[in-house]
Amino acid sequence: MFKFKLAFVSALLLSTGVALAEYPEKPITILVGYKAGGGTDVMARNVAPFIEKHLGNGASVVVKNKPGASGMIAVTEVAQSEPDGYTLGTYNLPGMMARTLDRPSKISADSFTYLANFVNDPNVIVTSKSSGITTLKGFVEAAKKTPRAITVGMSSLGGDDHIALTKFQAQAGAEFTIVPFKGSAPTRTAIMGGHVAAGVLNISEVAKFRSELNVLGVATLTRSEFGPDLPTLKEQGYNITNGSMRGIIAPKGLPKDVESKLLAAMEKVGKDPEFLKKMKETANPTDVSVGDAFKTLNAEQLEVAKKIWETTPWK
Repeated sequence: MFKFKLAFVSALLLSTGVALAEYPEKPITILVGYKAGGGTDVMARNVAPFIEKHLGNGASVVVKNKPGASGMIAVTEVAQSEPDGYTLGTYNLPGMMARTLDRPSKISADSFTYLANFVNDPNVIVTSKSSGITTLKGFVEAAKKTPRAITVGMSSLGGDDHIALTKFQAQAGAEFTIVPFKGSAPTRTAIMGGHVAAGVLNISEVAKFRSELNVLGVATLTRSEFGPDLPTLKEQGYNITNGSMRGIIAPKGLPKDVESKLLAAMEKVGKDPEFLKKMKETANPTDVSVGDAFKTLNAEQLEVAKKIWETTPWK
């Protein structure tokens, strides 16, 4: 009789869809497609403890760096992971969608559950102290004097840095030689070491290195709160806004209860005063889009990347 009752209860639980375990019941991994120390890595490490806080249930979130192929190794692994909520990943726009255009790709815009974008980090054009170039005007003049003689470092081809430089070259009528690196941290090191004359980074990535870099312009409409003394590209005659959007995604096909919990947690993270304070301390310009709003943002950025690829392909 006891065995019959036990079997009946088990069958009832299964038939009514009652979960036997509460998500999350084991550690959650966030895969970062770049080396430690860059803007994407900082964002992930800022976000992780607040995901733990707002998921509750003893949630544990581990950040794991898996650099390579301009971030595509990690994001492809996320897309191909079991859709159970235990493998998440960082996601960069416009770079992730741009890289589905310039190479054979195992991912598409439909490969993911879009959880939340947290950052819109504007691009900055910088030069090394040893370059002798201290103004945007001087930067353009040097490039026009000897086309392609000025080397410009950036984290990858097809990313926000590259798209920003493409826009700038078109408006300035100047040509530079692009030197791609495996992430923003090694790019910044190369610029500061004088291995390249200039670079395109994001404002969060130069905030603590102002004494070692000349910041020539910021790709925003108005001056950034993280560099109010820094002129925009627009006020210097170049109508350019561009930046790196950074968020968190999961594989497509999450169980509805898991997706709902993650989206609710992301919504709370984006409004958490402690989180916003932490982001400000690390010079990360916060711009939160959750769920469908993030998915729409992705679609918009894909269209931007398509137009640039069609007119000025980078490969």
